[in-house]
Amino acid sequence: MNPDLGRLLGEVGAVLLDFDGPVCSIFAGYPAPQVAAELVEVLRRRGVEVSPDFASEPDPLEVLRRISVAGDHAITRAVEDALCAAERRAVETAKPTPYGREVIVAARQAGMSVAVVSNNSAGAVTAYLAAHRLAGYVSPVVGRAYADPDRMKPNPEPILRAVRAVGEPSKRCVLIGDSLSDIEGARAADVRAIGYANRSSKANALRAAGADLVITSMSELAGVLIGTID
Repeated sequence: MNPDLGRLLGEVGAVLLDFDGPVCSIFAGYPAPQVAAELVEVLRRRGVEVSPDFASEPDPLEVLRRISVAGDHAITRAVEDALCAAERRAVETAKPTPYGREVIVAARQAGMSVAVVSNNSAGAVTAYLAAHRLAGYVSPVVGRAYADPDRMKPNPEPILRAVRAVGEPSKRCVLIGDSLSDIEGARAADVRAIGYANRSSKANALRAAGADLVITSMSELAGVLIGTID
């Protein structure tokens, strides 16, 4: 057992999980670049002129962010609606992260609260959890604020919502995430942070962003949590 990981988990009462990464790969069967391209088509159908670099954006969340800057709320809502629908389709073919389920179940069995804090839509997250028989283990699910991407992580607001819902002091919560926005949001919310480097190239960046610890497999977390169950 990793003693540092065991010590950190022994000091918290709630586990907050990012969704896309620690729990599953949401776009495994419905690739993110395809979704992004479909969102760009939504813009074109509404008469929005799209620059070549915007048209080639592979991240659907970035498409939402970039169009929101223009300040046309009707257009932003149209993209948001299309993205929510795409995410609901995507979770039907999402690939579960190895040991993600075990982390959720073991944390609950160890007496911890478990929440999901995601930049994906809450509806998609909830649908995935229900389909994989995990809904009873996770509360709350805090998803993306509707048509307001400025409130996504690294904004600490969704993390703080989860902290209030689980009823633990922020320092008694730990967020597990695979992106810099997760770690930066956790730091801003005064929450502990574990970086999940699902690619080796991420590890140093997650540490530099302020992660308390970095893991390369969710099995590391699962092993420690299972060891704490009476």
